[in-house]
Amino acid sequence: MNTEGLTSQQQTPEDKERQVYLQKSGAIPRHIAVIMDGNGRWAKSRGSVRIIGHKAGVDSVKDIVEACGQLGVSHLTLYAFSTENWGRPKGEVSALMKLLVQSLRSETRKLHENDIRLTSIGETDRLPPTCRRELEEAIALTADNKHMELCLALSYSGRWDICQAVSRISQKVKDGVLCPEEINNDIIADHLATAEIPDPDLIVRTSGEFRLSNFLLWQSAYSELYVTNTYWPDFRRDQLYEAIASYQKRERRYGKVPAHLELEESTVAMR
Repeated sequence: MNTEGLTSQQQTPEDKERQVYLQKSGAIPRHIAVIMDGNGRWAKSRGSVRIIGHKAGVDSVKDIVEACGQLGVSHLTLYAFSTENWGRPKGEVSALMKLLVQSLRSETRKLHENDIRLTSIGETDRLPPTCRRELEEAIALTADNKHMELCLALSYSGRWDICQAVSRISQKVKDGVLCPEEINNDIIADHLATAEIPDPDLIVRTSGEFRLSNFLLWQSAYSELYVTNTYWPDFRRDQLYEAIASYQKRERRYGKVPAHLELEESTVAMR
């Protein structure tokens, strides 16, 4: 893997060795999706207001994006703001939108220099105009980059995603472009917001909550799940490596019989 331009000035030789070890130990997930949870509780545990936790979480985003790029992850999706998050206090939502604008302004150039393409999924038309403009400009600037895709799930929910796919498919049936009997898994997947992104191999959730929280519901059918008690502001590359190491120890069967059991049953059948 060509990591030129992706090595952090702060990266230690030990960190680089650990990345090489992971790359040799097994498959690196092609697509990692992260439910970044625990910012508010992180702040509360320190006697601070919730927005301080969100600001601290930005540093984790930077480190995880960089580490994924160095490891050779092709797609990284971050659950940045859910549809349900619009129900939070107006002051917190406003502060989150301002933080999004600040992050896009300060980090887009670095993403571009590191050949990382920025995309987004969700009802982004609900974002404030300034946010939409910054997001659209960042997406346009990085559109031709190839090393890794960073997808921000903004004003996103899995149920919304499925509903909008059903709506689009229904319209095609109504227009006579598609027959009902032609609808299958592939057709539905092609109409989801993630149609151009492979399903996540690994979904990481911070803060210890064992739920998907309406995130990539269709796409996560066979994803490996990794839950850590670590709050998102404390989740850095070392914790990411632990998640990948756990992933590499698992056998992904997609509902099928494990390979070794299939071989044993075939051997018995031939006797």
